[in-house]
Amino acid sequence: MLDAAGVAYRALPAHVDEDAAKAGLAANGLSPRDTADALAELKALKLSASHPGELVLGCDSIVALADCTLLDKPIDRADAAAHLAALSGGRHQILSAAVIAEGGRAVWRHVDRALLHVRPLSPAFIETYLACEWPAIAGCVGCFRIEGEGVQLFDRIDGSHFTVLGMPLLPILGYLRQRGAMPS
Repeated sequence: MLDAAGVAYRALPAHVDEDAAKAGLAANGLSPRDTADALAELKALKLSASHPGELVLGCDSIVALADCTLLDKPIDRADAAAHLAALSGGRHQILSAAVIAEGGRAVWRHVDRALLHVRPLSPAFIETYLACEWPAIAGCVGCFRIEGEGVQLFDRIDGSHFTVLGMPLLPILGYLRQRGAMPS
């Protein structure tokens, strides 16, 4: 998304144990929104400390069911089928967080929400879908790529397309323009 928007950047791994961080955040009773924000901040701060003078963007997305249960990436194809069956005919939200850090501290943050309405999915559809999309969706928490055949899962999506893709891009671009990091 940053490439397509013409943003110059370097992609660096934050080397954060997301599973351990999520477990710790869940133990503290954080909401899905606050969990996404905390994970994005953790990534941004970890890299910012070793890159003084640079704006460092950390992002994270959380998929939460209506009861606030968080979904994780499927462990295998059968798990992906179970996720899709659980999503069938219901709604879930994607919370996409971005934190920009500078000098080891957070200087900007934004969390955006998209609400996704999944149409009823038959077992036959789920099997056909996974035959086409697995293993490409193995790293996708919601078991879909909205830019591909995953769009067929939905009746309606309320929210930004960029949020569904995993980054609240328009607010990020606005902050970068405000800071003079991009032309306005």
